[in-house]
Amino acid sequence: MREIAYLDLLLRMKAGRLPRSSMMESLDLHVEEAEAGRVVFTGTPHEAYSNPLGTLHGGWYASLLDSVLGSAVQTMLPAGKGQTTLEFKLNFVRAVQLDGRPVRCEARARHVGRRTGTAEGEIVDADGKLLAHGSTTCLILDF
Repeated sequence: MREIAYLDLLLRMKAGRLPRSSMMESLDLHVEEAEAGRVVFTGTPHEAYSNPLGTLHGGWYASLLDSVLGSAVQTMLPAGKGQTTLEFKLNFVRAVQLDGRPVRCEARARHVGRRTGTAEGEIVDADGKLLAHGSTTCLILDF
């Protein structure tokens, strides 16, 4: 898939013309919106992702947000370029309710240069309440 631009890849996933990645399948994540510099995924947290206390494991939030933040940066890159997380910051605001309703995660690229890219994003519940927010710095790579 390195020969097509990432934005096109996301739009093909959204339309069902390409399968979701194995990580997206595992975490029940879906592409809802994608444009240059802005990406929205939804995900439904399940009890299978809970920690021993019975609440949603923070790693699920982190994986969702990291995926969307990196995707926002990646949509600004041409085919043949990639990115990887160099730094990641996550602020938890409130717990996700394991009620079967999906959450929404939106990220926007803030800067994409030759060597690094940055993005900011947030996760909100089905009622629009802020659950978490964070930011990333990505290292830009040649494939």
